[in-house]
Amino acid sequence: MSYEVEYHHLVVRDDIPKLDHVVKLRIKSAIERKLMTQPEIFGVPLRHSTRGHRKLRVGDHRVVFRIEGMKVQVIIIQHRSVVYKMLADRLIR
Repeated sequence: MSYEVEYHHLVVRDDIPKLDHVVKLRIKSAIERKLMTQPEIFGVPLRHSTRGHRKLRVGDHRVVFRIEGMKVQVIIIQHRSVVYKMLADRLIR
């Protein structure tokens, strides 16, 4: 069973271009290996105001996503120190 991955427009415009090349490759590999196959197993559920979303840890970076049927919607990819501060703004848009 393969899931389709969709990226929030700000992930494509802001998050991915700012990543180091090595980090980009690690995150791309993790998304292909984990989120496209079994996102419900590899993603840890978030709580409180982010309920319904999950996170995938890739080194010091976090990929926050939501599962909708057979689609995985990637909301944000950021360093762990800022991801949850930025997530609130991203969910409003």
